[in-house]
Amino acid sequence: MAEIGQDIAKAKSLLEKGELVAIPTETVYGLAANALNPDAAASIFEAKNRPSFDPLIIHTDSVDKINQWVEEIPESLTLLAEKFWPGPLTLLLPRKSIIPDIVTSGLDRVAVRIPSHPLTLELLKTLDFPLAAPSANPFGYISPTSAEHVNKQLGDQIPYILDGGPCQVGLESTIVGIEEREVIVYRLGGLDIREIEAVIGTVKVKTHSSSNPSAPGLLESHYAPRKPFIVGDVASLLPQFLEKGQKVGVLTLSQIFREVPELDQIQLSAIGDLKEAAAKLFAAMRSLDDLNLDVILAEWMPNEGLGKAMNDRLQRASVKA
Repeated sequence: MAEIGQDIAKAKSLLEKGELVAIPTETVYGLAANALNPDAAASIFEAKNRPSFDPLIIHTDSVDKINQWVEEIPESLTLLAEKFWPGPLTLLLPRKSIIPDIVTSGLDRVAVRIPSHPLTLELLKTLDFPLAAPSANPFGYISPTSAEHVNKQLGDQIPYILDGGPCQVGLESTIVGIEEREVIVYRLGGLDIREIEAVIGTVKVKTHSSSNPSAPGLLESHYAPRKPFIVGDVASLLPQFLEKGQKVGVLTLSQIFREVPELDQIQLSAIGDLKEAAAKLFAAMRSLDDLNLDVILAEWMPNEGLGKAMNDRLQRASVKA
């Protein structure tokens, strides 16, 4: 298994040698490598068993550094960066040739963000290269929100996990770019669209899933538990599985079902708080997946604010490739 600690100098040394290091962010833990080193970036795809056509997000600590790696940051996106960086916002920007094709899957834009986590920001400040860092989990599985999650799944493939405690946001970053002067949201995430629109006005949401995505994290089947995962009206779905004698796990916002053992259900927020629920979503899915269950039933979240991003993850988790 990997060594877990808070040694920034050790993490820096490994990354400079082209090794992989898991890093904490406010959203989820990332599997990081030198984004300017094609071989190091390739090792991310190998460790995660990630398709090479699914691009990566690069992470750094300042806009000055980003300007070394992109052609421009359009005015409207600059306003978002000034407001929300460091934070759960990723910008899709025209890349310079210094960014290897493997990082962008050959596309002409690169996804960039400045994460809001003190330990990782301290690490990034010591580096003269950005870190490519998708979620630190096997491809398609639930994203990790603790160092232990990473070690359980990828600990035998990476030398070091930088432990920053549990992630505070728990959903991946919101991805934003521009097409024909129109601001586009490509992936719903930890930054509420309403907050974005308060800064730059109305945006278009275009989270189309495909086998050849234009931005990271847009594949149809993603974030999925190993067990059958069904999203819908839990009260209506439960009887058909219980009547067959199946062991059912339940994931809800705030409901509790008396028909299901207490240990087999997880309530994300007793008071229905979507921010609290979002921070717990992936850990809850992982906990249920680890139980001796036949099926997991989940309910849709209120389709507003962070609930929209949570529903996006629930939908992708329920799709079977």
